[in-house]
Amino acid sequence: MTTALQHASKTGEHRSRAALVHSVALAVACLVTYEFTTHVLSRVHSISVPDDLLGGMWAVIATVFVYRTSYQESASAAWSRSVATVLSFVLCLAYLLIAPFHPWALAVLIGVSTLILLLLDRPDEVVTAGVTIAVILVVAALSPQEAWEQPILRLFDTAVGVAIGFAAAWAAKVGESVGRR
Repeated sequence: MTTALQHASKTGEHRSRAALVHSVALAVACLVTYEFTTHVLSRVHSISVPDDLLGGMWAVIATVFVYRTSYQESASAAWSRSVATVLSFVLCLAYLLIAPFHPWALAVLIGVSTLILLLLDRPDEVVTAGVTIAVILVVAALSPQEAWEQPILRLFDTAVGVAIGFAAAWAAKVGESVGRR
């Protein structure tokens, strides 16, 4: 084998190993996130089993969103997800404390969040904030008696997912540096 072929083979092996480790780490982080959210957080406060499952799903989405192939990308994604979620939380909670779900409110809150984020020069968070607002308000429409609780619950779900996704990225970074020694 020539040196170039040997290098290419080692690079391919390294890439395959790194992809496998990344995939397993993300899968484990998602499982931990889901189990923690649906079994631990639900003991702290639960509206219903379907809402607990929604919380698990929402937390897993945050974990997937945050866990990237590099620690720096994960840190940036964690910050981005947090900014978008906090803004969505504030807007939705303020609205749901005074009025029930309405399609016009959905559109207005997404428009307001977009305007705020663009004025803050945070265009990358517009999509996440819009999706978060849509989920919170539609779930509030499904459970109108506890509608105001939805922003709070989704904020905590997101925080769990972000924390576990970021912790997994940190563990992967530590693992890589140990593996290089």
